Amino acid sequence: MTDGPRPISADALRALRRELAELRAERAAVAATLKGEDDAVGDRADEADELQRADEVGRLDERIDRIEERLRGAAEAGAPATGVVGVGSTVTVRFEDGGESTVHVGELADADDPALVTSDSPLGAALLGRRAGDTVTYRTPGGPMHAVVVSVGA
Repeated sequence: MTDGPRPISADALRALRRELAELRAERAAVAATLKGEDDAVGDRADEADELQRADEVGRLDERIDRIEERLRGAAEAGAPATGVVGVGSTVTVRFEDGGESTVHVGELADADDPALVTSDSPLGAALLGRRAGDTVTYRTPGGPMHAVVVSVGA
């Protein structure tokens, strides 16, 4: 797959927008507790607490920036192409042992979808941009593995 913008499924798009709203609210709440330049910070414990809250605001800002960048990229990329594995695709894969599995390629992990592989996992990343009939190689703790893309659906 190219290094350009990646499409995103409608479910992942909704989840990212929801997370972004939650992060912005959390950031506002934490930032409201920070003292201004003219406010005196008490003892060392107060100073440490203030630094910890400032670090938390920085962490939230970084995650907000990453989500906003991903959303901009998804808008540029448009919908996933048909016949090519992308985020949101359902893919049937045949593994080296002959077993087949149908997986959903998603952007975000979802404990309620046992067939989901994230696009940044070894198998998910190897599948991106592939078509039926392609062989993919991906890393596992036991070493490299190979699989064949049997079919690609939306």
